[in-house]
Amino acid sequence: MIMASKIVTSESAKEAIRFLASESKASILMRFFKCGKGEYGEGDIFLGVNVPEIRAITKEFAGMSIEETTSLLNSPEHEFRLCALLIWVSQSKKAKGSKEIYDAYLANLGMVNNWDLEDQSAPQIVGGYVVNHERSILYRLIESSSMWEQRVAIVATLHLIRNGEFDDTIELCRRVLGHKHDLIHKASGWMLREMGKRSIDSLIGFLDQYADIMPRTMLRYSIEKLSPEERKHYMEMKRR
Repeated sequence: MIMASKIVTSESAKEAIRFLASESKASILMRFFKCGKGEYGEGDIFLGVNVPEIRAITKEFAGMSIEETTSLLNSPEHEFRLCALLIWVSQSKKAKGSKEIYDAYLANLGMVNNWDLEDQSAPQIVGGYVVNHERSILYRLIESSSMWEQRVAIVATLHLIRNGEFDDTIELCRRVLGHKHDLIHKASGWMLREMGKRSIDSLIGFLDQYADIMPRTMLRYSIEKLSPEERKHYMEMKRR
């Protein structure tokens, strides 16, 4: 059980974040994270606090309890959610994968609803737990009707890739070959590229089998570290 100091509360963390709020930065961030009507981040609220500032605040609240961190996560403000997730990431790393945090994360997955929140949290919180446990959650999430939940499954495999395990990445990326959303294409291409840094044979095997049907963005992301000749070869496969 993670113990917390009496002063380490969600409200005190919110106060620290609000102190650094900037309307001009918030306006820029809301455009960058596509918060307009009909965009993927519609309805998200930014206070205008950048990631290094949030990370500094996170260190001050590293001992926050699961209950208080869950309360912080269940906030409409983006920076509050990011702070909560970074606290959990830090705690999960120290625990070398925490079931308590893993369970809380999955129970509140609806609040992990933008790509930066997922990129910062899913590899350690989900990947860091399943690396030593069964992985059916990845396959349940990839079949979800929520694009954000599908994306968590894909990005979580970054931890597995870093551990030298590629099978789940390959299978999950195979399952989203026909996906319509660009954020899924980017995430899967990113994971394939990371896999290729550690096992070029695994990446080449995937590309040889699927390059002609991969979404163009997924393909471009996956081949970024290949030689110019190899990139040209796989892009030409796509054009056929």
